[in-house]
Amino acid sequence: MVGLHIAVGMLVILLNLAAGAIGGWAWFKLRPSVPFWYLLRFAQVAVFVQAALGGLLLVTNHQAKENLHYLYGILPLVISFIAEGARLGAAQRELGDLDIESFPPEAQDSIAMQIVRREMGIMAVSCIVIFFLAVRAATTSGL
Repeated sequence: MVGLHIAVGMLVILLNLAAGAIGGWAWFKLRPSVPFWYLLRFAQVAVFVQAALGGLLLVTNHQAKENLHYLYGILPLVISFIAEGARLGAAQRELGDLDIESFPPEAQDSIAMQIVRREMGIMAVSCIVIFFLAVRAATTSGL
């Protein structure tokens, strides 16, 4: 099971780096990115699986070299939930009290793009944070 935990950990690192880079680039270029959202969701699943595997290893008496490994191992899951909460509020922050249906279709499209861009930015930053936390978790594992 340790080998699987290591393999999923590498997947967490790679998927979050890829999602963060693609999402950050799309945000910078002011373009929505469909591949980003797929990578993001795969990265989130990998984070959840990694945390579950870590929990299983812990209850089966496997110990990390440093206790910080547990903190760095669980923080990506916490960051993922916090980022999702922030993403959910992005539309409200962008719209405020505006009645979107009172705008012409072109303006509605522009506002929708601003919302998508804000959501991509939030989630891309979370992926980069998770990437660094996962790399740090790997360095504190003792392997």
